[in-house]
Amino acid sequence: MLKALLKSQERSMIHVQQTKDDQGVHVYDIIRDFMMNAPDNTLRNETGESAWDEPLVGFSRGDDPLYRQFKNEIGEFFWTPAEIFRITFNAEPSALTVISWVLPQTKATRADNRKAKTYPSERWSRSRLYGEQANVALAQHVVARLREAGIRAVAPEHSPLWQWQMSEHFGIASNWSNRHAAYAAGLGTFGLCDGLITARGKAMRCGSVVAGIDIQPTPRLYSNHRAYCLFYAQNGKCGKCIPRCPAGALSRKGHDKLKCRNYLFDVLADYAQSHYGFSSYGCGLCQTGVPCEFRIPLKMEEAPSSQAG
Repeated sequence: MLKALLKSQERSMIHVQQTKDDQGVHVYDIIRDFMMNAPDNTLRNETGESAWDEPLVGFSRGDDPLYRQFKNEIGEFFWTPAEIFRITFNAEPSALTVISWVLPQTKATRADNRKAKTYPSERWSRSRLYGEQANVALAQHVVARLREAGIRAVAPEHSPLWQWQMSEHFGIASNWSNRHAAYAAGLGTFGLCDGLITARGKAMRCGSVVAGIDIQPTPRLYSNHRAYCLFYAQNGKCGKCIPRCPAGALSRKGHDKLKCRNYLFDVLADYAQSHYGFSSYGCGLCQTGVPCEFRIPLKMEEAPSSQAG
C-alpha cells in the first residue's frame, strides 16, 4: 500500500494542463524548487540547516464533495474552495483546484524532539517559527507564480478574512484547514491526536493554495479519515501518542484542543523565549517517538527509536 501511495505521489508531479493564459506551469516543480533551493527554507541556526525535507504535493478538485462535508461538519463559517475564491476575486471560477503540500521534518529535528519529554527541542521550536515562515513564503511564491501566468490563486490561510471560530461539534476551529485540504488531496489521514499521517509520517507541516485552474486530482488511496492510524486500525492497540503529550491533552477519546492550545501559548511560548532566545509555541511531542513519526505505520508497530528513518 505504501508503494502504491508513493507512486501516486509521483503521478502528482505533473505539469499543469495548459490553458490559453498559462505556459505549462509546472506546479510540483514550483513547490519543490522553492523548498529545495530558496534561502527561506532554514532553521536559522549556526549550521544554517534546512527546516524541511523534500515536499509531497497533491491536488483536489475545488468542487470535491468532501469540502461541502467539511463545511457541514465543522460549521457554516468553514470555506469551501469556491467560497474563498469568490470572496477574494468577486468572481465565479470556471475551474478550481486546491494545491496541497506536505513539508516533512528533517531527520535531525525528529531525532532531537524524540528525546524530549516535557518541552520541545530547539530544532523543533525553530522549525515551528522559522520553518513556518518558509511555509508562508512558499504559499506566497506559488500564488505569485500562478498569477504571473494569468491564473488567479489565493492561499486561504493567509487571507485577511481567515480567523479562528468555535465549532459546535469540534470546539476551536478556523474557516480553512490545510490538513483537511491535504486529506482531500490524497496526502494522508488523521491520527488519534488529530495530526495528519502522511507517506513521510506525522512530523510535518502543510499548506495549500486555491487556484482557478484544472489539474487532475491525486487519487485518495484510503476509504476513511482514520485509515493510517494504528489506534483506529487495530482496535486501540497503539495510543503511543497519549503518554507523549506533556499537556495531558490526549486520551483514548482523542484530542482536547483547549488543553493543547493553552499549553502551547501559556507554557511553551515563554519556554522558547527564555531557553532559546526566540518566541515559538511549537511542541510536536505527539508527532515524534511514535510509530507514525516518519511513515505510514500500517500493521508495523516498531518504535521509531529502534528504526528511525
